[in-house]
Amino acid sequence: MILTESPHHEKPIGDAVTRRLIEIESLADFDAHISMTRQLNGWFVQSVDLTERADVLTEVDPRGAVFLGCLFTPTVEHSLRRSGALLFPRLPDLPFDPYRAQPYDALELYGTDDYASSLDAMVYAWSHAQPIGSLAAELSTTLHDHSITDALDDVTSDLESRSIVGIMGGHAVPRGDSTYRAAAELGAILTAAGRTVLTGGGPGAMEAANLGAYLSAWPGSLDAALTIMKPAPSYRPSIDAWAHSAFRIRARWPIADSGRSLSIPTWFYGHEPTNVFATEIAKYFSNALREDTLLSRCRGGVVYLPGRAGTVQEIFQAATENFYAADASLIAPLILVGRQHWTDTYPVWPLLQRLGDGRPMAELIYCVDDVYQAANLLTAESRPH
Repeated sequence: MILTESPHHEKPIGDAVTRRLIEIESLADFDAHISMTRQLNGWFVQSVDLTERADVLTEVDPRGAVFLGCLFTPTVEHSLRRSGALLFPRLPDLPFDPYRAQPYDALELYGTDDYASSLDAMVYAWSHAQPIGSLAAELSTTLHDHSITDALDDVTSDLESRSIVGIMGGHAVPRGDSTYRAAAELGAILTAAGRTVLTGGGPGAMEAANLGAYLSAWPGSLDAALTIMKPAPSYRPSIDAWAHSAFRIRARWPIADSGRSLSIPTWFYGHEPTNVFATEIAKYFSNALREDTLLSRCRGGVVYLPGRAGTVQEIFQAATENFYAADASLIAPLILVGRQHWTDTYPVWPLLQRLGDGRPMAELIYCVDDVYQAANLLTAESRPH
């Protein structure tokens, strides 16, 4: 959960030398690195059970090492503190790991046939039970969200930033709706074209986009998938029925072979369950941080399907970043899908055009009739990616 200069070497700055920074996120990582050194200066060890490594830990120089939520024998813990290591303890009575090193998977969040007893539901219930201004709660959730950001950095490190495309839209779109199908088709088209779809992780249009990306490895499978999910068009009245039908999709078309996509949901809107089709789920407590992270990652552009207040907020949040961009290269395309919706139902498009007048962003804002036009704009050979 630490931003590093380099994981492998020291970097001189003037007469000083910055310590090498090494992240250790598993016991295998620990064993691989400890075999090459006895100096732990610059190590950040995150949520690793080291109770079986007592012998080696008493033989190293731990000065400058940071251990976050790790487990030790009492003797080793005392020795590490006395020898100059910094130990952040595991925080008590939490249903989540504030030092986690990976994004979530839907199986981890759901994990049971009864959503009410799932990890996702327990964390949401915990977050709403905390007193306003609770230092312990704020500390643990801040540590968690920092760790999630770092985990998201890790899993996207292999992606070129302009290959990540956001798809936003209404959370209330039912699975049988034409907008739902359109979002799924858009997710599949973009994934097949080498883009990585990123959504807000919820139900509705967000689920559809992740579903389309997921099924892109099996062309022609969307109709069968929609038939499987037809009995549960929404997470209301039953999250269990909604989630079970989605997991039937994952059972028939295994995630190991699926198209990749990302999602960034939040427990702030925990009453809207996380969809199960994103292959990496970066779930946050802070909605403000989540929104900023979501939009800032979509350097390849953002598509806005018909939605209401939340989608409108996301449009203008991204538009503000483009409006004040210090350099034209920092401007990402914004594409509104559905002319009538965005000009008459919610007249966002005229205002967006007015904001763009005379500014570089004007050339990268669009309002189109359908998702196929949006996909063409984002995958045109002239677009950098």
